[in-house]
Amino acid sequence: MLDGNLTGLKPSQIKALERIHKRRTAADQVIGPDLARFLTELSGEIRRQLAVLIDRQGTVVHVIVGDDREIVIPDLSRYRLGRSGLRGLRCIHTHLNGEPLSQDDLTDLALLRLDLMAAIAVGERGLPGRIDYAHLLPPNPEGKGVELLSAPSVHDLHLDFPHFISSLESEMERKMGETFDLSDPREKAILISAGREPRAELEDSLSELAELARTADVVVLDQVVQRTQKIHPRFLMGEGKLKEVIIRALQQGATLLIFDQELSPGQARAIGAMTEMKVIDRSQLILDLFARRAHTLDGKVQVELAQLKYIMPRLLGKGTSMSRLMGGLGGRGPGETKLEIDRRRIRDRITRLEKQLASLSKGRRQRRQRRIRSQVPIISIVGYTNAGKSTLLNALTQSAVFTEDLLFATLDTSSRRLRFPQEREVIITDTVGFIRKLPKSLLGAFKATLEELEDADLLLHVVDISDPRFEEQIAAVERILQDLDLGTLPRQLVFNKTDKVSSQEVAALCRRFNAIGVSALDRSSFNSLLSELELRFWPGESADTVHEHSEP
Repeated sequence: MLDGNLTGLKPSQIKALERIHKRRTAADQVIGPDLARFLTELSGEIRRQLAVLIDRQGTVVHVIVGDDREIVIPDLSRYRLGRSGLRGLRCIHTHLNGEPLSQDDLTDLALLRLDLMAAIAVGERGLPGRIDYAHLLPPNPEGKGVELLSAPSVHDLHLDFPHFISSLESEMERKMGETFDLSDPREKAILISAGREPRAELEDSLSELAELARTADVVVLDQVVQRTQKIHPRFLMGEGKLKEVIIRALQQGATLLIFDQELSPGQARAIGAMTEMKVIDRSQLILDLFARRAHTLDGKVQVELAQLKYIMPRLLGKGTSMSRLMGGLGGRGPGETKLEIDRRRIRDRITRLEKQLASLSKGRRQRRQRRIRSQVPIISIVGYTNAGKSTLLNALTQSAVFTEDLLFATLDTSSRRLRFPQEREVIITDTVGFIRKLPKSLLGAFKATLEELEDADLLLHVVDISDPRFEEQIAAVERILQDLDLGTLPRQLVFNKTDKVSSQEVAALCRRFNAIGVSALDRSSFNSLLSELELRFWPGESADTVHEHSEP
């Protein structure tokens, strides 16, 4: 295949370039002397850099014509990376002024994961001169990524290429195997955060992103934080820094980049064009988690609606087909169905889903009205994700709502009855957990589910007191309640997981925040909470023993 700048070339020169494909290099050579001479003579004649990409069988698969200063390597995504992370192609090109390998050459070597990058000097009368070459290195204590070498001429380049590349790949695989199991089919990710916030705040948010990735069953290989004074409009961080991050990610065997900040459609496209790794942001990761966790019709409709709203602006510049949407992480839901729909049809689908959501909402309203008519108090449990809300609901009502030590383990709303003495009872509703930087499309879609909170007589705000970030989590939940116009509802702060904190610290924090401390794993710790509930709903009546009963 002939690529590059062919403008101004004579037909005979183009035919000469096309004939390069017929030339082969011996399997044990980096490049044959005859091919090297042909390249330098033709390069000297047209005064442009020439390059060939050669596979491991010695076949020329690409011929590239540049200008007098550089070449531009075409898209190589059809040549897949091997287990070692190398592509199985080497690039040999000419330098008209005998200059060594440039920084752009080394960047291409690292970004494209080439076996080798070489530059042959064009000497007098177009004869090949010195050859400079470089190859990638396995991870090493010195942090050195590239080895630079040279030889006086192609004839003096004594390198048994098959043996060299086999040894290099083996060492790269061995080093990767020290970090993760190469047979593990899970995604391997690098987490990235770039923002103007204080570094501690960026690192705190990135730690939460790591927990989200763990919940999504992603192997986190590394985390990168860059505090910047100005957000790059195209790459979020500086282009040079982004290339460094991508090269580092490729060196470690990553398959996925996850950004903590929400990427604009333009940023997502620009970063995606720089690497073949999948690129997603925090919002896509959360949407993917919701797609996994949705089991009821309500939940599935809400997730698909949120995903379509997120996808809509990201179809710009990609034609009218959704067929380019990736599967797997960040692509579940509507993308996974491979529907070939344009933006107009997406809008139609969004309209249908909103109507379906309104119909489902009507059914929920009727059920809520029956509860209100029965004059049974309603308590809604809210709180940050993984604060222990479902575990607390199970312990209070002796029920079996699904729980797991993962973010967003519970997505669908669950309601249970809690019975008190003298035939008194309340309905307790568990809701989806909140989180910082909740995608706007998801918050809008889940307003339908969270509208049940409007009828609550009391919100139990459950907080994981053992989490060092619990104050920020309280603030995040309060902000979301304000966004949902629920800021005026009565609330009771409940500090959960008190078994993980000293009793003195629990007592001090409860006094400071006017909260009640419990451990959802210890039912004997519920007495204060249950007494408070009785006092709120039946003031002036005695609160004796409490009998719990589960009823969906």
